[in-house]
Amino acid sequence: MSAAGYPLALAPVAAIGLLTVALRPLATETVAPLRLALVRAALVTGAFAVLTVEVLGALGLLTLPAFAVAWLLFLAATGAAAGRRRRRDAARRAAAVAAPRRALVGATTGPTTDTPAPPPAPDAGAPGAAGARRSGWWTGPAGAWRTAGRGERLLAGTVGGLLLVELLIALLAEPNNFDSQTYHLPKVEHWVAQGDLDFWPTAIHRQVTIPPGAEYLLLHLRLFTGGDALHHLVQWAAGVGVLLAATRITAQLGGSRRAQLLTAFVLATTPMVALQATSTQTDLVCAAWVACAATLALDGLRRRTGVGTMLGLGAATGLTAVTKTNGLMALGPLLVLWGLAQLRLARGGTARERAGALPGRAGAVGGPDAGHAGGAAAPGLRPGRQVARTVTGSVLILLVAAVVVGPFLARVTAEFGHPLGPPRLRESVPMERHDPPSVLVNALRIAHTAFDTPLAPLRRAGAEAIVAGAELIGVDPQDRATTFGRERFPVPSWYPDEDRVAFPLAGALALIGTGFALVRPGRVGPTQAGPLRAYAVVVVVAVLLHTAMVKWQPWGNRLLLYALALAVPLAGLWLDALFRRSAARDGGAGRRSVAAGLAVTVLATCALAGVLAVSYGFPRRLVGAGSVFTTSEWETRFLRRPQWAEEFRWAADAVRATGARRIGLVQQNDNWEYPWWLLLRDADGRPPELVALQSVLPGRPPADPASVDAIVCTGSRPACAELVPAGWRVEFRGYVGYALPPGR
Repeated sequence: MSAAGYPLALAPVAAIGLLTVALRPLATETVAPLRLALVRAALVTGAFAVLTVEVLGALGLLTLPAFAVAWLLFLAATGAAAGRRRRRDAARRAAAVAAPRRALVGATTGPTTDTPAPPPAPDAGAPGAAGARRSGWWTGPAGAWRTAGRGERLLAGTVGGLLLVELLIALLAEPNNFDSQTYHLPKVEHWVAQGDLDFWPTAIHRQVTIPPGAEYLLLHLRLFTGGDALHHLVQWAAGVGVLLAATRITAQLGGSRRAQLLTAFVLATTPMVALQATSTQTDLVCAAWVACAATLALDGLRRRTGVGTMLGLGAATGLTAVTKTNGLMALGPLLVLWGLAQLRLARGGTARERAGALPGRAGAVGGPDAGHAGGAAAPGLRPGRQVARTVTGSVLILLVAAVVVGPFLARVTAEFGHPLGPPRLRESVPMERHDPPSVLVNALRIAHTAFDTPLAPLRRAGAEAIVAGAELIGVDPQDRATTFGRERFPVPSWYPDEDRVAFPLAGALALIGTGFALVRPGRVGPTQAGPLRAYAVVVVVAVLLHTAMVKWQPWGNRLLLYALALAVPLAGLWLDALFRRSAARDGGAGRRSVAAGLAVTVLATCALAGVLAVSYGFPRRLVGAGSVFTTSEWETRFLRRPQWAEEFRWAADAVRATGARRIGLVQQNDNWEYPWWLLLRDADGRPPELVALQSVLPGRPPADPASVDAIVCTGSRPACAELVPAGWRVEFRGYVGYALPPGR
C-alpha cells in the first residue's frame, strides 16, 4: 500500500461524515433523523463513486491522479455544504433565542413594526427532538445506554462486538472468495491496466456481463492503495449500512428502541451477513442499496415526497441495478408502494383542504421534507397538479436511475445487442419456465435450501417430499429450465460458508413477523397497522418475484440476502410485541410466558450462530485451521483450493524468469484468473500485460498466440495444448500450466 493511499482511502468516510451534516432533515417529525442523514449521505457518495468511474473511464483516465483530484473536489464541495448547513443552523438557533426577547420588549414598550421571526424547526438530530423521540433513540447515545435495560444492552453489545470482530477479519484477511478470483477482482485489474472501461476479449463472460457496481467501488480503493488490502471494507461498510437502514425501517413502522435493537440483532447474527461482511462478494452491497430505497419509500407513506427524496430513490434504484439486478425485484414493489401512497395522499389531502381541515402552508413544497408529517398532501395544489407531480417524480426517479446504470447498459447493448447481455447469461440464472407448477417447485426448493439445518434427517425428509410432490404434479425437480447449470437438488447448506450458508432462524422469524403483519398487523404495531400490512405485502411480492424469476442453485441463499434484509424489521417488530404482551400479561413482575421464553432461546441461538460464523466461518475465520492469525497471505488466498497455491507460484516463477512481458491466458469460464495479476505484476506494482487467447465476445477476437512471450493456463491441459504454437515447451502440474517459446 502506498503512503498516499491512507488519506485517500479515508476520503469516502470523510465525505459521508460531511454529507451527514449537510443533509440532516429539517422536519421535526422525521423518524431517526441521523440514520436518514446517513442513508442520504451514502447514496450521494455511492452515486458519485459510480459516476466518477463512468466519466473518467470514458475519458481513459482510470488513474490515481485523476481519482485523487475527483475526490478532493468532492470533499471540498461536501465540506462547503456542511459549513453552509452549520451556519444556517446557528442562525436559526440565534433567531429562536432572540424571538422571545423581542416579544418581551414589544410587550413592555408597545407596538412595533418589527415582525418576530418564526421559531425554527428543532434540530431533528438533537437528543430532545420530536422526530428522534419517535425513533426510540431520543435520549442520545449516552442517555440511551443509561436508560437501556439489561436485555437492550446485551443486544447492542452483541451487535457492536460482531461488527468489530468482522472489521478485524476484513482488515487481516486477503480476498479469497471463489467468484472474486474468477471475475470480480480480475475485472478491476483489467480496468487499471487499460485505463478505461472498454470490454476486452475473455473466456470468462462474467468479467464483462455481470453488473459492476460493487467493483466500481473496489476500483477506488485499488487505485488509492495499489493493492487489495482494503477491498473487504466495501462489504463491511455495506453491512453497517444494512443495519442502519433496517433499524430505521423498524422505527418507521412504529418500532420502539427494543424493536430496533432486536432487528439489528437478528440481522447481524445471521451467518450469511456476518460472513459476507468480510468478503469481496457483492450481495451485501446490493442489500444495502435496496434497504436505503425501502426506508426512503416508507417516508412517502405519510407525507408528500420532496425532490431531494426523489433523487435519493433514483440513486438507490440505479445503484441497485448497477450492482446486482436481482435487487430490482424488491425495488419494483417498493416504488409501486411509494407511488400509490403519493397518489392517495394527493386525493386525501385535497379532500381535507376542501373541507377546511388543513391549516396553512407548513413547509416548502419540494424540499427535503416537504408536506405534512401527518400524511396530508402539499396544500395549494389542485388534484390534477398533485397527480402530475407524482408522475413527474416517478419519471425523475427513473431518469436518475438511468444516469447511474445507463452507461453500463449501453456498453452491454452495443456489445451483445441486448441490455441483459448474451443468451448464455440470460438463460443461465433466470427461470425459463413460468407455469405455476414449475414456479411452485422452484419456490419449495429455494425455501428448502434457505431453511436448511444441521439435522440431516429433517433435510432428507423435506427434500424427498419436495421431489415426490414435484413428480406428482408432473414437474421434473432437476429440470434445466428451472435449475442452474448441472446442479442437482438438494444440497446441504447449513454449514457456515459465505456462498451457501442457510438462515433458518432469521428466516423463520422474518416469516412469522411477515405473517402477523399481514393477518394481524394491529398486534405487531397498533399505531402503524396500515403501513405494516403494506410493507409486508411488498416483502411477499419481492420473494414471490424472486422465486418466479431466479432458478434454484446451491448458492442461491446469498442471492436472497436483499429480501432477508427487508423482512427482518418485521421480525424485530413481532419479537418486541411478543415481549411487550408477555410483560403486560405477567403484570410486570419479571415473569415470562412460554412464548417469550422460547423467543429468548431462539435469540440466544441466533447469537451463538453469529459467533460461530465469525469464529469458524469459511473461508475466513478467527480460530482453527485457516485462522487469519496463523495463515500466511498466500495460503489465505487459496483456502478454497489449497492444492493450487504452489502450482500458480511455480508457473508464475517460470514465466517471470524468462522476462516475458506480454503473456497469453488460456482458461475456462469458471477458472481463477486473479492470481496471475498478483504474481506477474512488476516489482513497482505495474500490472502485467495479460491477453486472452480465447474469447466469448463475438466482437472481441482473442490475441494471436504467436504474439505473446509466454502462455499461462488453468484447468484443461488439452485446451492449453491446442492453442500453444508448434515447437513451444508445455509444462503442466495439476490445475496450472505454462508454455514457453524455444530458447526461453
